[in-house]
Amino acid sequence: MATAVPAERDAVARAWPSGPAPRALLPGLTLHRAGEGCDLLAAGVGPALAAASVSAALTAAALRGAPYGLVVSAGIAGGFAPDAPVGSLVVADEITAADLGAETADGFLPVTELGFGAVTHRPPALLVHETAAVTGARTGVVLTVSTVTGTAARAAALRARHPRALAEAMEGFGVAEAAAAHGTPVLEIRAVSNPVGPRDRAAWRIGEALGALTGAFGKLAPVLESWKAHDHD
Repeated sequence: MATAVPAERDAVARAWPSGPAPRALLPGLTLHRAGEGCDLLAAGVGPALAAASVSAALTAAALRGAPYGLVVSAGIAGGFAPDAPVGSLVVADEITAADLGAETADGFLPVTELGFGAVTHRPPALLVHETAAVTGARTGVVLTVSTVTGTAARAAALRARHPRALAEAMEGFGVAEAAAAHGTPVLEIRAVSNPVGPRDRAAWRIGEALGALTGAFGKLAPVLESWKAHDHD
């Protein structure tokens, strides 16, 4: 399970009993056991570092002969009003890179329209459904951005290009890319800490969002622990 920063990792960890001592993978990269077969990783901020960190963890597990069966990207996010208000939970049925592409005179072109790569990963539908059912999370598109939205104009532009978008964060697509390279399913769940749009620090509710994340994983832990390979779709 990958989070961006230690505060998010700790919020998730509180949903499980204490586990064994942390295990260092590489300098600056440490796994923390959360439950049976479940490790937590603060992968870092941004899609590039998240992809590199998660790929390292997946590779290490594969070399031990104990590959992971699922990667979960978890943390806080900005929510698109009014569909994802502060304090709500969002689970991605699509994980989409919102700013991977090119600006043109006619507007933004995703990298796929330039003939390269991918911009969307889709988590297992059954797992998304079960996650939403037990946590009360809304389901929709979670955007990954390298630059956090800070204006109403950019928020509107993103929503126009991605009308099903509920939230934006900075790591999910990188985590999903690493998981896909290893043939491992991925899930993304986010707690909304602030609205997407003009930056107003007074309106941020990070503590409330971290609390919601802990509560979500208290309900979700049994689903993750019982999830089996035949559930993949």
